[in-house]
Amino acid sequence: MPTVEENKKKWDGNYDWSARGNVWSALWGTPSMEWYGTILPRIKSYVPADRILEIACGCGRWTQYLKDLCINLTVVDLSSECIQTCRQRFSDCSNIDYYVNDGKSLEMIPDSSVDFVFSFDSLVHVDESVMRAYISQLQRILNDNGTAFIHHSNLGEYHDMYSKIRRIPRLERLLKRLHLLDKSLLWRDFSVDALKVEALAKEYGMNCISQEMIPWDTKSILIDCFTTMKKNNSSGARTNRVLRNKNFMREAANLSQLSKLYN
Repeated sequence: MPTVEENKKKWDGNYDWSARGNVWSALWGTPSMEWYGTILPRIKSYVPADRILEIACGCGRWTQYLKDLCINLTVVDLSSECIQTCRQRFSDCSNIDYYVNDGKSLEMIPDSSVDFVFSFDSLVHVDESVMRAYISQLQRILNDNGTAFIHHSNLGEYHDMYSKIRRIPRLERLLKRLHLLDKSLLWRDFSVDALKVEALAKEYGMNCISQEMIPWDTKSILIDCFTTMKKNNSSGARTNRVLRNKNFMREAANLSQLSKLYN
């Protein structure tokens, strides 16, 4: 289970950030292909926006695009190394505020001050306590028509299945050998899934309007989820729309081919 302490140890000081996290866009060919081909189409209804908050910004892989879509961008990360890198990388940008947090708190963000909250490819590595902490603050920091788009783990959906399989090590090894069980769970957390996030949203006055469960370089399970949320009193609140997108990695593969052709 990746705790806050484990995340800080992994990403703050020990991880090699020389590539600025771009290696995680390798399945798309380049970060720009991932941004324009996969991310932007999913958030285009909510940007540009006056004020954007990016949670767990890393070394700015998505910050480089978000900064041009708002009047003010606030970036938060538990890694002081990442925040320092972003300060240097975007030193010529006057519209970005930077904060090192404790991996859970958004106390530095004023009430009703944010139009769009964004987090991608980072909160997949956190447990339920972190998801609860961040979701519990969304109603306070978002304005009435604000939106949050959060990429998180969906591994909890498969908790019971993995618990049963792991009781029989020989069966687990066989299933992996036959490619019927994924060899790596990519440091996702079993305490988080789409239903849990939807429940947390309801508990804290938020309304899930869409959830897209996806594989992430996995063959047999939809290990991740993109959840879009609005405040209960928002004009955009609606019944949750859910998509189990088993073809997500084809999207990445197609974009990777295009990057080789046009990049």
